[in-house]
Amino acid sequence: MGVMRFEKEVSAAVAPSRMFKAFFLEAHNFLPKLVPQAIKSVEILQGDGGAGSIKITNFADGGNFKYAKHRIDELDKDNFRCKYTVIEGDMLGTILESIVYDVKFEASGNGGSICKVASEFHTK
Repeated sequence: MGVMRFEKEVSAAVAPSRMFKAFFLEAHNFLPKLVPQAIKSVEILQGDGGAGSIKITNFADGGNFKYAKHRIDELDKDNFRCKYTVIEGDMLGTILESIVYDVKFEASGNGGSICKVASEFHTK
């Protein structure tokens, strides 16, 4: 099994606390409304949404993927950080075992935020 790692930073004009809440604490309500052309629904299958929970994202019809099931590995509300693993879904194809995302929102100087994302693609 091999691992490919990618890192990326993106800035936003929204405070880290609001970004974290929208993308991790309220994703099941927020994302389908924000991007209905891409995401049909986000459901919590197991747990309360915190660490150890299992969620499923159902993508909109006509897209490249149907769904992605992921496990919340770590959820740090104080530091606006979430680590989660895609454990099932057609995005994994026949080559990938899992995809691990480590996302952290930090304050930027202008009242907005910087989103730091590390992605690890684990091959079979």
